[in-house]
Formats: sequence, C-alpha cells, structure tokens
Amino acid sequence: MGLRRNARILVLQALYQIDIHPRTVDEVLSFDWLDVDYNDETYDFARTLVTGTLKYCDLIDERIKNQLEHWDLDRLSYVDRAILRFSTYSLLYQEDVPDTVIINEAIDIAKIYGSDDSYRFVNGVLDGIRKEKQKKGKGAE
Repeated sequence: MGLRRNARILVLQALYQIDIHPRTVDEVLSFDWLDVDYNDETYDFARTLVTGTLKYCDLIDERIKNQLEHWDLDRLSYVDRAILRFSTYSLLYQEDVPDTVIINEAIDIAKIYGSDDSYRFVNGVLDGIRKEKQKKGKGAE
C-alpha cells in the first residue's frame, strides 16, 4: 500500500477515535495506539488531514449535509462520516491532489472498512461535493 493510502487509513482511525473516545486530538495524533510503525511522511500527511479536517469541520459538515437526502449527519456510521469528512477536506483544500484520486481513495477505503453499500454512498456524496465545487469555481469560501 502507498504512503498516502496508509495515511488516509490512519486518518480514518484517528477521526473515528476522536468521534467515539474521550481522547484528545494530541493523544490521537501521537499515534501511540498503533501496532504498526510507518515512516514520518505517512504520519505527517495523516496529521495534515486530521488537523485540516478538524479545523474546517463545521464547513465540511455543512457541505456533506447539503448532499444528504433524507439523512442526518449524526445517523451516518462513524466510519462513513470519518471518510466523508477527511475526503471533503481534501476536495476543498488539497489542490495538489486530483478530485478523482480523492474520491477513488475514499471509495476503496469505504469498501474495506465500511458496510456493504458504504462505497456507493460515499461516492455519491463526494461526487455531489465535487460538482458543487466545480460549479462555484472554488473549493473553500
């Protein structure tokens, strides 16, 4: 697996922990809970995604909510919500990563860690955010 894929999986795990455990962001970003050791680049990319996602979480959640039909963000599984959050952050703020790569990575991670239909749901939501971003001409406001 590539460096960025590993980092995205760490981000999923970190955001999941932050969502369900009373651990602080600093504790989670220490990655002392891992059984596997990664290189510094992987940890740095993961920290960038986690801190960026948390910094813009209100805007990110609003963008996700705009794509949800008959769903509430709080009703999503922790895994789907985490994948959508860090992937939306990437779509809006990581201009050096193509949107197709971001969405494909999210789909692949959802296939591995989500429920049977998670990948379809994640794809639909992220594609809607991508189209909205293209329509506006800018990711972040």
